[in-house]
Amino acid sequence: MKQILQHLSSGQIELIDTPCPQLKSGHVLIETRASLISPGTERMLLDFGRAGYLAKARQQPDKVKQVLEKIRTDGFLPTLQTVRAKLDQPIPLGYCNVGHVLAVAQDVSGLAVGDRVVSNGPHAEVVLVPKNLVARIPDGVGDDEAAFTVLGAIALQGIRLVSPTLGETIAVFGLGLIGLLAVQILHAHGARVIGFDFDAARVELARTFGATAENLALGTNPVTAAQSLTDGLGVDGVLVTAATTSDELMHQAAQMCRRRGRIVLTGVTGLHLQRSDFYEKELSFQVSCSYGPGRYDPTYEEQGHDYPLAFVRWTEQRNFQAILQLLHDRRLSVDPLISQRIAFTDAQQAYEAVLAKSVLGALLTYPSPTDEPARQALTTRVVNHLPARDPKTGATLAVIGAGGFACQKILPALAKTDARLKWLATSTGQGIAHVARKFNFQQSTTETRRVFEDPQVDAVVIATRHNSHAALVTKAISAGKSVFVEKPLCLNEAELESIEEAYREACHAGRKRPILMVGFNRRFAPLIVHLKSHLSGRTQPLAMVFTCNAGAIPADHWTQNPTVGGGRILGEVCHFIDLLHFLTDESPICQIAGLRHGQLGPNNLDDTISLSLRFEDGSLGQINYFANGARGYPKERLEVFSEGRVLRLDNFRRLETYGMRSGNKRAWLQDKGHNAELRAFVDAVHRGADSPISFDSLKHTARATLAAQEAVARDQIITLDRRTSQTPAIRIPEVAEA
Repeated sequence: MKQILQHLSSGQIELIDTPCPQLKSGHVLIETRASLISPGTERMLLDFGRAGYLAKARQQPDKVKQVLEKIRTDGFLPTLQTVRAKLDQPIPLGYCNVGHVLAVAQDVSGLAVGDRVVSNGPHAEVVLVPKNLVARIPDGVGDDEAAFTVLGAIALQGIRLVSPTLGETIAVFGLGLIGLLAVQILHAHGARVIGFDFDAARVELARTFGATAENLALGTNPVTAAQSLTDGLGVDGVLVTAATTSDELMHQAAQMCRRRGRIVLTGVTGLHLQRSDFYEKELSFQVSCSYGPGRYDPTYEEQGHDYPLAFVRWTEQRNFQAILQLLHDRRLSVDPLISQRIAFTDAQQAYEAVLAKSVLGALLTYPSPTDEPARQALTTRVVNHLPARDPKTGATLAVIGAGGFACQKILPALAKTDARLKWLATSTGQGIAHVARKFNFQQSTTETRRVFEDPQVDAVVIATRHNSHAALVTKAISAGKSVFVEKPLCLNEAELESIEEAYREACHAGRKRPILMVGFNRRFAPLIVHLKSHLSGRTQPLAMVFTCNAGAIPADHWTQNPTVGGGRILGEVCHFIDLLHFLTDESPICQIAGLRHGQLGPNNLDDTISLSLRFEDGSLGQINYFANGARGYPKERLEVFSEGRVLRLDNFRRLETYGMRSGNKRAWLQDKGHNAELRAFVDAVHRGADSPISFDSLKHTARATLAAQEAVARDQIITLDRRTSQTPAIRIPEVAEA
């Protein structure tokens, strides 16, 4: 199948061959018949992409601040690499999709194969969309008309916030697609409408839809026009759908309002508001969030949990349905808004017209496959990018997952090895073809089973969301593959036991012991290797303190979800548990105590905590993982106290020693060991050597991390029995009576 992508670094539009998405729980697979270009949003993205670095920075001052803070803490070159990697990830364009249902997940009701539907899917021949962002098209509404549903829902949501009543006067600033749809909806609602724009043709269209419209290019004063229409009373509300950097528009909107009028912004304007405008009239101002309640809420959009109708009457999906009903009842006319119908394969032409502002509504039309080969090409889940290569030239790898971390760290590191990269697999296929071409993968797919079934694949690299790690690891081991999995190895004791069982069975099957390695890259960081070399030959236990200025992550981020990401202890603190475990020559952890910041309770995240670790060799470890610090402060510091010496590592850039004649070292570039760990893994697979991290060590770290989460959650001390594979025993500390 084909999809339209835009490169943020250059603004280039590309029509790319990519694997068809794989149907998953709570989703609907749709074959596209038409999609509408949103001129405002998509033009803004195109302008941003084609701008230079300086212009990009001016458009996103908040991001510039983050970049400057990262330069101060991590250095210039690592920051530059991160920024370039971010900009290099292409984004799918479009969110106004119409098509026929190809497949429906078992847990989705109310839709069937063959139904005509609208969704917020991108410009692609096949799209995978969560069920709450799909609505069935009623009979009598054509595909071209239905393509305006999502934009209509944006206009409708803004109107709902304006809350017009019968007979009120509402001004609409900006008569683009959303503005002209809003004019019609307001008119159908019984409001008087006055519209403003600088385009004469759009002003005339608004008049045909029942509005009083003024051409601002003729020098018309919008405030005077509004006062004249309302006999000096002022308008009841203003809906701003325009895109401008000027603050003047909001000033005019406030001036034309009556006392206690309402202003709602669905477009983009300058927002240096004048207090007197709002204070003297007690005006209300609100920014409308896209197409309704549920937008950007992962529980609604991704997990499919609908809001009860009695409490949230109008959600995203119900706004879609309302617009479709208006189209069915002929109270919303969209044919006059279509400037061009352009074949999907000629998308570049459509976007050039959008940039030139020569079109109002550009509708992309899609060919319908007429024979079986064409349909197979549409729904294929494998795309070939390079010709087959000799599998004997090095270890043959497959990678599952192509998210931000994989693209910024794992894949660049693998590209520096002599591994043959055969498969790149993801479930959705989002941007996978671009990534596969960039890092010279032979094939990309949305069917992960192909990775495990391919006899040429020696090893599988897993870089997916945390809740899939354990299942993919066991599949790979059972298929006789070596495995590199990003941390964490698992999310619970049952998953760990399933991995242990698969590993034991593989060892007993007469094959060579499989390589299983977790992405504990800090072990391989050059300054850590140098630090540990100074600890060789020690005769006494270590005392270690690791402090991580982790930074806050929103509570609704997937990593904070207990069932998806597992939380930050399992997802990131495991790194530091493993590092201290490594520095003690992998002495098992026998006891963990944890403290949580703030009040204990279900709503308090485990992201500001302290852990105290005791190792079997007598070493002590303290991990301070804090999310409440300043971003400008360096992220990581390690202090090791040993036999009259202190070694301090600051943010993997500088190692200082005290009580020693030598040992200080500074790195020009921050290096946390990603390249070295993957080089070691690939080399071990190729040579048939033992894993760079022993399986016993991985088990100790995994069990200790699970115990750490338990210790923090229950405010208890956990004692681990390394002689068994049972769940760690919990010991409640005794409290002396007063």
